[in-house]
This record gives sequence, structure tokens and C-alpha cells, in this order.
Amino acid sequence: MSENPLLAPIHGITLEDYSAACAKLGSGLSEADVATALGVELPVWQEANLLWPERMKQDASFEIVTLFGQYFGQADQHPKFSNLKANTSAEGNANTERIKSDKAFYQELEVARNTAYEYGLDGAQWVADKYGITLGDFQIAASIWSEQIHQDIQANFEAYTSQQDAYKAKYQQLFADAQGGNVADDIQF
Repeated sequence: MSENPLLAPIHGITLEDYSAACAKLGSGLSEADVATALGVELPVWQEANLLWPERMKQDASFEIVTLFGQYFGQADQHPKFSNLKANTSAEGNANTERIKSDKAFYQELEVARNTAYEYGLDGAQWVADKYGITLGDFQIAASIWSEQIHQDIQANFEAYTSQQDAYKAKYQQLFADAQGGNVADDIQF
């Protein structure tokens, strides 16, 4: 364990608790649900939710931010949150589990989300509406796949970019069709 005093719990809420709570908030849980899961009153959670980011700003070593990201990605394994989920559809639950276990599905939806932004849509909301996957769960999946995707890129950059380009073309067509075509579609040279 680190000797960093900034890692001391705030009102009994550890960095691991805080990180998992943030992930679950992004997955649709309310602050009241989070406080209950942590076994504290809502104002205690709310104060910890203000103080942990302040500690992150004070930490010149970036140890807190690094650990936050690690714990955020492991939120589903946190004992206080492992069985706590927001009310979502059965299809949304299935897609949420799939994005965490199927790298290709995650990569396709990451490209779809980014392409949606390019077409003026809220990409995270599009994924939530279309697949029932919340932003928090999407971010958890991102942390799960990050290292593997980095390794894939190093192992075979051409194959990785080819697949990404195929996903992008698919979603550019989908979003363009939904908007009545691209701006320059009628220009001829």
C-alpha cells in the first residue's frame, strides 16, 4: 500500500469505493443508490464526491488518477456495487455484458459513437438509445479493452486500421442516410 496521505479514505469512503461509485453513477444509479450502497448518508457521499477530485488535483504524482482509472474499470467487481445495477432493459443488459466481453463489438460501437459526434449527434446518447449501454458502462468496457487494443495496434497496425475504417464507413453511411445524405453528395467534378 502506498504511503501517500492523499489516499486516506474520506468519511470512510476509499478511493476504490469512490471510483466504483462514479462508474455506477455513469451507469444510471442515483446518488441516493450510491450512498446506500456505501452505507453512508447522502450528504456524506456528496462531500466525498467533492473532496476526492480536489485530492486528485493536489496529487503531483498522479497516483490517485491512475488508481481511479483502474478501480473505475473494476467497478463491477466492487463488493458494494457488484449486484447493483440501474433499471435497464433486458436487451440493454445483454448488450452491456456483450460490450465487456466482445472486443469487436466494443470497437465497432466506439467507432459508431465517434462517427455520430462527427454528424452532430451525441454519440454516447446514440449508443444508449440504440443499444441500452450507459456512458458509465461504455467507459468500463473501454478500460477493460484498452490494453488489449493497444497490443493489437502494435502487433498489426494495418489490420487494426482496416477494421476501424470499415466500421467508420458503415456508420458514416448510416448517419448520412438518416440525415438525407452528406453535404457534398450532389457536387460533381
